[in-house]
Amino acid sequence: MLALSLQPKEFPVSECPPRSQILTGVMEEPVCNAADRMRMEAEEKLQSLGKRLTAQQKIYRKKNEGLEVTLAPVKMAEEVQLDSTLQIPGGSLSIPSSPATARNDCSIAPLTPSPSPRVEVRPRMACPFSVVVAIDFGTTSSGYAFSFTQDSEAIHMMKRWEGGDPGVANQKSPTCLLLTPDLRFHSFGFAARDFYHDLDPEEAQHWLYFDKFKMKIHSTSDLTMETELEAVNGRKVRAIEVFAHALRFFREHALKEVKDQSSSVLEGEEIRWVITVPAVWRQPAKQFMREAAYLAGLVPPDCPEQLLIALEPEAASIYCRKLRLHQVIDLSLQPITNGLDLDGTRPFDSSFRQAREQLRRSRHSRTFLVESGTGELWSELQTGDRYVVADCGGGTVDLTVHQIEQPQGTLKELYKASGGPYGAVGVDLAFEAMLCQIFGKDFIQSFKAKRPAAWVDLMIAFEARKRTASPGRANALNISLPFSFIDFYKRHKGQSVEAALRRSNMNIVKWSSQGMLRLTQEAMNELFQPTISNIVRHIEELMGKPEVRCVRFLFLVGGFAESPMLQKAVQKALGRTCRIIIPHDVGLTILKGAVLFGLDPTVVRVRRCPVTYGVGVLNRFVEGRHPRDKLLIKDGREWCTDIFDRFVSIDQSVALGEVVRRSYTPARVGQRKIIINIYCSATDDVTYISDPGVRKCGTITLDLPEPLVPPGAVGGAEAGAVVAGPERREIRATMQFGDTEIKVTAIDVMSNRSVRASIDFLSN
Repeated sequence: MLALSLQPKEFPVSECPPRSQILTGVMEEPVCNAADRMRMEAEEKLQSLGKRLTAQQKIYRKKNEGLEVTLAPVKMAEEVQLDSTLQIPGGSLSIPSSPATARNDCSIAPLTPSPSPRVEVRPRMACPFSVVVAIDFGTTSSGYAFSFTQDSEAIHMMKRWEGGDPGVANQKSPTCLLLTPDLRFHSFGFAARDFYHDLDPEEAQHWLYFDKFKMKIHSTSDLTMETELEAVNGRKVRAIEVFAHALRFFREHALKEVKDQSSSVLEGEEIRWVITVPAVWRQPAKQFMREAAYLAGLVPPDCPEQLLIALEPEAASIYCRKLRLHQVIDLSLQPITNGLDLDGTRPFDSSFRQAREQLRRSRHSRTFLVESGTGELWSELQTGDRYVVADCGGGTVDLTVHQIEQPQGTLKELYKASGGPYGAVGVDLAFEAMLCQIFGKDFIQSFKAKRPAAWVDLMIAFEARKRTASPGRANALNISLPFSFIDFYKRHKGQSVEAALRRSNMNIVKWSSQGMLRLTQEAMNELFQPTISNIVRHIEELMGKPEVRCVRFLFLVGGFAESPMLQKAVQKALGRTCRIIIPHDVGLTILKGAVLFGLDPTVVRVRRCPVTYGVGVLNRFVEGRHPRDKLLIKDGREWCTDIFDRFVSIDQSVALGEVVRRSYTPARVGQRKIIINIYCSATDDVTYISDPGVRKCGTITLDLPEPLVPPGAVGGAEAGAVVAGPERREIRATMQFGDTEIKVTAIDVMSNRSVRASIDFLSN
């Protein structure tokens, strides 16, 4: 039975619809979807649902006539140079039971300490958007998919891309971008790669080609809006502009497809966008992607609820819970001996070849149907069973541990997300290192700088052969060397490529008279082994932790999960510990899950905090307990500075809707801004913000409105004057840590007016 919960004051920022939609627009007419005309049963279902919704709408309007709702959307912080000192409250300040860290710039004290988050139940409401568009922004490949909210069981994949590599299914586009010499956008994906390939070598040196640039965001410790990316030719551009160009490209293509499949005219505010990021990314990287989306025009900055940041392994987990048995490969049912089946008659990877062929045939249809509830795969799970999702992508490997909560089907995270830079790019780097060993590092660096397009060609050739590498392969893999490589080496070194190979004494790499490098099975193992070993070791370490024991399933997802080399290594190491499951459409798992997340962001009910967050405050100084170098005497009172007021702790369970509240008061009359520094630590053993391992990671900015004159105040004050009174002005800040991003809202307690609050992790 359909139920509507009407608690408008409790709407979280990420899901707040415009007020008009809350009051009168919850029950919109169903959007006609031309692509779904074949499903007559679904249309009948929608018609029936529409009648029930109309009835509920009448009740809704009648019960909520005159309802007033105040929303406080979060905006990104602007740079301010104002004094941010806060008044030290007097009276009954108590020392928290578990003090924490702080630094010398601290000058605030909490009025209302709250050691643990409070739970605010999020109401379930009709989705205020007509369509959800998800962008899976990957290191090596990217793509988009969408779903209409009136037919949420159908996920529409993007159109087939033009171009592509022989033998490689182009379900997504390579993440490469081409800018003209005057820094204008030219093309993205296959079009960018092919155009760059066809440029004259001398002309190509003036064009800016970016490839696998997402890794820069993960590896940069001091990420800001001014961080730069280096193109293949060595020129640098602001990273935010490169990402915005790519997102703008996806926006234009996705909107065209959505409009082609919708008979109604869609407005910008009717579309919810979802962008995927690795779970191991810190808050600055997540905010960076949000800022890039604003710059690209996906959503305006004053409508942050239109954009969701989805964590990649989380999105995969959301989709995996919908899987049926015929949609997966179960490695646990395929015991191996020396690369063959148990009976020794079939190569290990033949079933994967069959699955890929089946997937290739099914790609003529770009619409996928998902279960309305959980898939039959989950019928085997008992209460308390848990599973691991290993997202093996191009740049990173992300691990998350989830538990399905029955009967509602929501997910609970059991251990904080972990992982590292162990993606498929590691194999590419190993190949480059092998070339440096054979031909010399100086030559490879010179070739990349002088013949950038030819270097891209060489890596494309390696990528195609890398995908075909399998553990039981007997013959060598041939990789074509571009003619410019052979010619450039002869001019640079005065000898042939074949002579260089002989002199290197690298017996695992041979030379073919047809102009190809022949990599033996031993050579391929050497290239894959470091990256795969890191992945297996990380999974084993995770599953050895007490919180993660008794794992029933291990899901391998992401583009690198298609590699039989990785599949065999994981099966050999963990096949007797749990069931290893690989979805058939493994490369699209995250993309589909991101769409499902956009349709229902409340599906992950509990997350784990990746680090400890808090602020620096003042507490009453206690002789013998606090060090003398922390003593501050102000207005005749003794205070201890740099106390760490903990908001949440590392690996703490935080449910969706749980909030942390703190109240602050301005230091002086007429103060227009309060700026609070946020600190974080990878441990919970923290007392002061000056402790080792504690660092400033962001700021909270509260823009204070002009205070209202209290009712009954003596008249005669000039306009805008501050009325003196015995009560301090209290600003109550509310922070949410249970979403994929940290959010903050605030109110002026005396006037009950919203205070513009923002949180910024990019200005350090």
